Amino acid sequence: MGNKIGLKEAVSIGIGGMVGGGIFAVLGLAVSLAKGGTPIAFLIAGIIALVTSYSYVKLSLAYPDRGGTVKFINVGFGKSIFSGGINNLLWISYIIMLALYASAFGSYAPNLWEITTNNATDTHIYSSAIVIFATAINYYSIKIVGKIEDYAVVIKLIILIGFVIIGLYGLKDSSNLEQLAFSNWEAPIQLLTGGMVIFVAYEGFELIANSVSDLENPEKNVPKAYFYAVLFVIFLYIVIAIVTVGSLPFSKIAEAEDYVLAEAAKPMLGQVGFTIITVAALISTFSAINATLYGGSRVSYEIAEDDELPHELTSTFWNQPIGLLITAILTLVLVNLLELESISTAGSVGFLLIFATVNFVGYKKATKVKAKKAIPFIGFLLCVIASLALIIQQYSSNPLGISISLGIVIFCFIIEFVYKRYFKKAS
Repeated sequence: MGNKIGLKEAVSIGIGGMVGGGIFAVLGLAVSLAKGGTPIAFLIAGIIALVTSYSYVKLSLAYPDRGGTVKFINVGFGKSIFSGGINNLLWISYIIMLALYASAFGSYAPNLWEITTNNATDTHIYSSAIVIFATAINYYSIKIVGKIEDYAVVIKLIILIGFVIIGLYGLKDSSNLEQLAFSNWEAPIQLLTGGMVIFVAYEGFELIANSVSDLENPEKNVPKAYFYAVLFVIFLYIVIAIVTVGSLPFSKIAEAEDYVLAEAAKPMLGQVGFTIITVAALISTFSAINATLYGGSRVSYEIAEDDELPHELTSTFWNQPIGLLITAILTLVLVNLLELESISTAGSVGFLLIFATVNFVGYKKATKVKAKKAIPFIGFLLCVIASLALIIQQYSSNPLGISISLGIVIFCFIIEFVYKRYFKKAS
């Protein structure tokens, strides 16, 4: 029992996974897409995450395994080209998340200390430096990664909950409250698209699956862990969206899109509030990069161990899986090549497709995992509809982001096909 984790730890894995850099990175983007309906956009994305977490609950109880999502997909589809392609997409989607977090870190950091006179240059310097620093920590000691996570989750939640309480109190004197009125909401399709572009803010609850084999009293605690974590984060995001839209004029939100949460603290707390939220953003995004680097390298190891990528990926470099170095290098490439909206869109497309697949596995194995068939099927449909809505709507405004997203998906399946058809046979 000494090595078991309790409900509290499992819930904090889920909350820590979701409330990483996502909310800091995409809040401004959400407002630009949904305007006064931003809280509804977060609610729509949250409902999809909540329905999907039901499939995760049932699959986690039936197949407790540290492989988590990788295990569920292989159970549902065997070790096929399809499952390999989806698992490759999972690894790439973690790399996209890393780029998103690094991009957010790079956007907030120059507000504390400018290196050059050019903001774009500073953003790239900070984004790259934090990825390199986090990679060094992962190589130095996994124990330190865990310690950073423990403290970071507590610090960012205290600051965000403080922001929410003070922000809600400050709304009574705000002149921007009418921005939340129904007349300022975008059209329903825009609200749906806004929710899907920022769906990445909910990515992270699935990490609970990787710890289920270590969880005490799983029958009782697994459902609680998932549902408590997702419901808490939905509530937190909606209130953060209300405070932000109600505190700042849309023009100011657009101007400070990449660091809007810090700007939203100014009306209540002035420059001190701006600085506190900036520090919280830096801690959150750094801890998210740290944890996702660790998780991403483990995913590549699992996929290679399951013979869905070359076995060379199970080898180590400086006592860590070689996937850690590859993950870090690819993150540096993405964060320096793509705009925030393209990174966020690619991440959302990736995770919606992965969650659609997990929901389908939940539906397919419903009898075996004791699930109500309708719920995973609804989750599957919601993820598919949301993916299509996101691709169609974003294609007109962000064709590059959608082209990159679809290119990544196709690339993941081509790599798997080529490996299974030619290289695996050769070896």
